[in-house]
Amino acid sequence: MIEAMGLNDLGKWMVIIGFVLAAIGGLLWLLGKIPLLGNLPGDIRIEGKNFGCFVPLGTMLLLSLLLTLILNIVARLFHK
Repeated sequence: MIEAMGLNDLGKWMVIIGFVLAAIGGLLWLLGKIPLLGNLPGDIRIEGKNFGCFVPLGTMLLLSLLLTLILNIVARLFHK
């Protein structure tokens, strides 16, 4: 009986993880439609004849700053 409960819990966690991954995928899909992201100063794009490399440094810095601010505000609201 203990083994069956373990598999039941595993199934629930797999469904939860699946929903979280789907939500993250949807968020990334929507963020890809924002025209400014990926074209900021500092984003490096190298393209050759048979090669391409894109390093979004400016976009990563902007998103990091925004997420840090949002998470700090949320953390301060929940600590009071």
